[in-house]
Amino acid sequence: MRIATCQYQGRRHVGLVSEDAASIALLPLDEAEARRGALALIERQASGTEAMPPAGERIALAEVRLEAPLPLPRRSIFCVGRNYRAHAKELSASVFKNNAADPEGWPIVFTKLPECVVGPQDEVRLPGEVSSQIDYEAELAMVIGKGGRNIARADALSHVFGYIIVNDVTARDVQMRHQQWDLGKSFDTFCPMGPWIVTADALDGARTRVRCWVNGELRQDGQTSDLIFDIPTLIETCSRGITLYPGDVIATGTPAGVGMGLVPPQYLKTGDVVRIEIDGLGQLSNRFI
Repeated sequence: MRIATCQYQGRRHVGLVSEDAASIALLPLDEAEARRGALALIERQASGTEAMPPAGERIALAEVRLEAPLPLPRRSIFCVGRNYRAHAKELSASVFKNNAADPEGWPIVFTKLPECVVGPQDEVRLPGEVSSQIDYEAELAMVIGKGGRNIARADALSHVFGYIIVNDVTARDVQMRHQQWDLGKSFDTFCPMGPWIVTADALDGARTRVRCWVNGELRQDGQTSDLIFDIPTLIETCSRGITLYPGDVIATGTPAGVGMGLVPPQYLKTGDVVRIEIDGLGQLSNRFI
């Protein structure tokens, strides 16, 4: 099932996208629920309420403007750093050489502020003088459907509602300057998300392909089977002593091929278009302005 949030006739709606991605069936949510996007359905399911009301009007997808499935996540997004072996290797000679993920240790986890989320086709604003080293990071992210604390790895997948695509846009110079990553990751518009949530019964997040193009040039191409810390381990780690709630988002890290890892580095500039595609999920395409 594909759950999308969109604008149609001046109002936010939540709907079910057809298998061919040609149309969307709008759900009869009240205005307060629709403002929260897909989070309203996730919380309905978690509370035992009927999660999916009967679908209503079906319209062409081209007639709506897709928004982030979670237009304002309930809190900061959990993000994982250096979680593909090849990506860790490409930054091993950079200033992040001391931040290498240890397969025998613990994942690197940081957060992005929820207010930086934008939609799958929205523009991303370059911050001008604040940073000149803006980078892309194509990522698979999971959306929690059933909350919990100290979730065991063996039970973790039962807590996943579905999956989305995230571009973990990063200001590298700010990230390096502060040595803590939140500021460089959380500029306004720095988290394109979408195009919809694919429910966990329709996608195997452990076996899919993540690709990223910049202006049509393939830069990243990775398999989630190559994650250093897999999805159950990430859920177990993020829930240690911290209650996860329905609607929480955990981004799993990015494959090799980021701009910082190229020789010489290639950072984003005005007019660049970053397109991210994950098999079984769809794509984001965002212009940087």
